Amino acid sequence: MQKSLNGEFDMITIVRDLAAEALFVSNLQPSERPNRETVEQAVTAMILMHGSDGCAADVAAEFGDHPDNAVRRMNWVHSELTGVLAPRRAAALR
Repeated sequence: MQKSLNGEFDMITIVRDLAAEALFVSNLQPSERPNRETVEQAVTAMILMHGSDGCAADVAAEFGDHPDNAVRRMNWVHSELTGVLAPRRAAALR
């Protein structure tokens, strides 16, 4: 985990990592071109269904079983989340 300048864990990083794991284990596919609301709903549903530890375990299993596919999916996940989290963070900083 990244630490902020004052040594505390960066809450945004923790939330982003959890959201990435949750979206990764969801059934959403890049071909669906989901909108922000759909991505947010999928993330929330997966966190409620699997919890943070369950999402992380499923991601780890997929990287162990299918590393090539997992890398591609995680790249897509990070791309999707940039579009979801960046506007929210900018609004929060205003």
